[in-house]
Amino acid sequence: MIKKFLIVNKKILPDVYEKVIEARNLINDNRVKGISEAVKKVGISRSTYYKYKDYVFSPSEESIGRMAVFSLMLSHKRGVLSAVINSISDHNANILTINQSIPINGQANVTVSLDVSGLDDSLEDMIDFLKSIDGVLNMKLLSIE
Repeated sequence: MIKKFLIVNKKILPDVYEKVIEARNLINDNRVKGISEAVKKVGISRSTYYKYKDYVFSPSEESIGRMAVFSLMLSHKRGVLSAVINSISDHNANILTINQSIPINGQANVTVSLDVSGLDDSLEDMIDFLKSIDGVLNMKLLSIE
């Protein structure tokens, strides 16, 4: 998956990418009430924000390529979360945090942050494997740095 990413000096990119990151930071830091207020504050449209929000990230200098955060929607069945955790371990990633919501309508949202610096395979291979686990309904990469 890392092969799908580029590190590009922001000086050559349109300002919109940096504004999407700024809007996301305003939302994440609870400095605004919602997306509408954030996009107005930084000067972009809601559609621009939604178009790029899942694709533009700002890396940390000291941990580039080491951390990843995933959101998974899991079936509320015995062993699904355990299979996900075991698979992450089998791929030699280190789980830093896990946050699971209470199951509603037979589904639970799980957010997992990982140290992926020791992966045996590519991040994309691990994601594909996790998606193939019975009971993983949806999986999304939220951020990587």
